[in-house]
Amino acid sequence: MAALLDAAADPGYGATIVAVGADREAPGLLHARRAGVPTFVTAFADYADRGEWNAALADRIAEYEPDLVVSAGFMRILGPEVVGRYAVVNIHPALLPAFPGAHAVRDALAYGVRVTGATAHFVDEGVDTGPVIEQVTVRVEPDDDVASLHERIKTVERGMLVDVVGRLAREGWTLQDRNVRFGRPAEPRGSIEDPGYATEENR
Repeated sequence: MAALLDAAADPGYGATIVAVGADREAPGLLHARRAGVPTFVTAFADYADRGEWNAALADRIAEYEPDLVVSAGFMRILGPEVVGRYAVVNIHPALLPAFPGAHAVRDALAYGVRVTGATAHFVDEGVDTGPVIEQVTVRVEPDDDVASLHERIKTVERGMLVDVVGRLAREGWTLQDRNVRFGRPAEPRGSIEDPGYATEENR
């Protein structure tokens, strides 16, 4: 998220961050506040169940009228109340569909793969099952542990996320049979299947 804030400070990037939200107080909110970006917290504990929380989160997001929602370090599963209403981009520290879930780096090491990496994907109602937008590879070194491998993955993740969000904002995208393609304008502020496009007003 901090990398996106830095990128968006350049007018040529093509996207503006209109708000940063979280489910609890977090360091990312401090980065946003220092950058003068509005922040909000929709705490999970304040709602009776996951559905109520997702609905409240979707409504709070709506206050800022985003064309795209980016999940950057957000570790809760988003429900249909959010992903059915907005196009949501997430990054994952593995080459999906391999090693989904919260322990992707550990699982890749345990499996003994020689190459892993990072994936940018649209979020659907599953766990790391949405359409892939971009992937980058990272070589697994013989002396890697979870911490060292994850740190190298984070480095390429940041660059990939900045590139992907910028291109989605500037060029728009289309989705057909799980294949994401940059370009070809469509109606803004839609779900994954009804994607946004690049205009001067895109946020």
